[in-house]
Amino acid sequence: MVSKIYDLFGRNALLSMLFHIGSGPGNIIANRIKQLYGKEEFGVLDAFAILLNELPEYYSIVVREIEEDEDKIKLIIENYCFLREPIKHREKMQFGKAFCRVNKGYFETAFKNLLGNKIKKIDINFLYNDEEKDVCVEELIFYKNNTI
Repeated sequence: MVSKIYDLFGRNALLSMLFHIGSGPGNIIANRIKQLYGKEEFGVLDAFAILLNELPEYYSIVVREIEEDEDKIKLIIENYCFLREPIKHREKMQFGKAFCRVNKGYFETAFKNLLGNKIKKIDINFLYNDEEKDVCVEELIFYKNNTI
């Protein structure tokens, strides 16, 4: 289906659609977490830990590295997600490419909702596929809003 949408509507439409497929559930999980914890805003590391505890059947994530400075917090993670198996066996699909926009939409939306004004921007980037460990290595960069 992904390649069919690409053929019919082009790359930008495909990426936008996939991002929005993940974005809706990202809002839902963030709102559920806010209600469960009785809070409107969380810190970056707290939001990360809580979100991952809500999703053990979909994601197995290991934090490799955490860097923090006055402007940003950067996490390097190993991610085994529910999309790995379908991608592995499909010729046209590659790790970190279009299909992974679903995860990007999910996590960016959930984090923006959970972090509120503490963060001005979030980048989620695929770094590489680690075949030996059977995980994607990714970076999450949370740019702090230092004006508040």
